[in-house]
Amino acid sequence: MSSRVDVSRRRLHVLSDQIVRAKRGQGPPSDDIEDVVPSSYTTSSARIARSACSSCGNSSGSCSSNVEPGGNPHSLPSPALSLAPTAASTSTDAVVFRHARIQTDTDYIRSLRGRKLKVYMFGELVPEFVDHPIIRPSINAVAETYRLAQAEPDLASACSSISGVRCSRFLHVTETVEDVVKQGLMQRKLGQITGTCFQRCVGMDAINSTFSITYEIDAEFGTCYHARFRKFVARMQRENFVVGGAMTDPKGDRSKPPSQQADPDLFLRAVEQRPDGVVLRGAKVHQTGCL
Repeated sequence: MSSRVDVSRRRLHVLSDQIVRAKRGQGPPSDDIEDVVPSSYTTSSARIARSACSSCGNSSGSCSSNVEPGGNPHSLPSPALSLAPTAASTSTDAVVFRHARIQTDTDYIRSLRGRKLKVYMFGELVPEFVDHPIIRPSINAVAETYRLAQAEPDLASACSSISGVRCSRFLHVTETVEDVVKQGLMQRKLGQITGTCFQRCVGMDAINSTFSITYEIDAEFGTCYHARFRKFVARMQRENFVVGGAMTDPKGDRSKPPSQQADPDLFLRAVEQRPDGVVLRGAKVHQTGCL
């Protein structure tokens, strides 16, 4: 028990240390929890370190592919993966996997590279955000959810009756009281490990609520939202992707309330109420720590 606590403390220390070093414009610690950020990467714009966020889960095995809803899928040995790299750089985690299922924390970090995202921080273009000393702690925190699913699959993963595979518990639609309890225990454990937010909680809640709501809408109006949503969830589970909930307004000038923004669409709002519903305008984005 004490050794597991020591490991958790060490990982929390590493995450915190990265933020402190980023504030000072220094390189990363040599005992990074995953792949070390290149020491040549320095930033003159590292004036403010945002709190790291994390999220995620992973599967260490595969379940029966012929599982009917309400069935009892069982875990099978994890199949060997053929992870063919399609791109590489000089960094140790630079291999980009385009089609392989995300299994581990390393798979997750590698999957983020080479996406050609145009990211600005403090007015400066970030060449590769995976290597940025302020952004990297958030990535490491998300990666911890994959690591936990490998280390404790019964806690952080589940056998899905939707896709027939063992997937991250963050992607799992709860079917029993035990599922709900394990969600809470998993979140508590990740909080103890990372000491920060891990970003997938809102996505997990959105998956479960949307699963129920689409079913009820279809039952009342004869639509087909539920079947389409099940198809989406099945793909997310098979690929073991991270799904985030759009819960935060872009905000614009954060010193001003919504009514004083130059662009009112920076906050989601109702602009009209009709007999058949409401008209919304504006935007929602995922948590600040997620790219």
